[in-house]
Amino acid sequence: MPEIVFVELDPELARTEPDPEIQALIRASAGLNLALDYLPGAVTFDPIADRPEADLASAVVWFDAYVTNVDRTPRNTNMLVWHRRLWLIDHGAALYFHHTWTNYRERSRAPFPMIKDHVLLQFASTLQEVDATMIGRVTPDIIDSIVTLIPDAWLVGDAPFGENSQHRDAYKEYLLRRLELPHAFLEEAVRAQSLYV
Repeated sequence: MPEIVFVELDPELARTEPDPEIQALIRASAGLNLALDYLPGAVTFDPIADRPEADLASAVVWFDAYVTNVDRTPRNTNMLVWHRRLWLIDHGAALYFHHTWTNYRERSRAPFPMIKDHVLLQFASTLQEVDATMIGRVTPDIIDSIVTLIPDAWLVGDAPFGENSQHRDAYKEYLLRRLELPHAFLEEAVRAQSLYV
């Protein structure tokens, strides 16, 4: 992934944008945002022209199934190729459970059927093999350190938590429960990938 930084977005930037849809997005994103480093000369990933190695494709599919990323499809890959390497961008559609916290504990153990639409699924032939590697990378300590970085301004809001610490604990609980065996999200991805064989 490109370098990630926090940036303050001024809603006045929308005045110079000709596209009304982008204008609305800029206005709605006023304030603190997460931004990715610009990759000059990068091109959009094309599954016909670019064929990632099975382990890389499997790791990306595994991670997107884990975080329930609905937006890495052929229509909108949210991946770039830069210096012949695959770069993941725009993770705004990941963790969509946090838009409604209803039954989040139960949903943390649910499979992710939308993984069937993942643009890399056809190349992800080593999903079961990369599982142990990915579990080793997504550790409780890593989850804790990432959740700790969430700015207070992004917490509570419409969520049913009284304090930021409760909101952070809910993120941790959800993400840790998804790692408990069996991995329903992995089983769903393996099932969907088998259709390509």
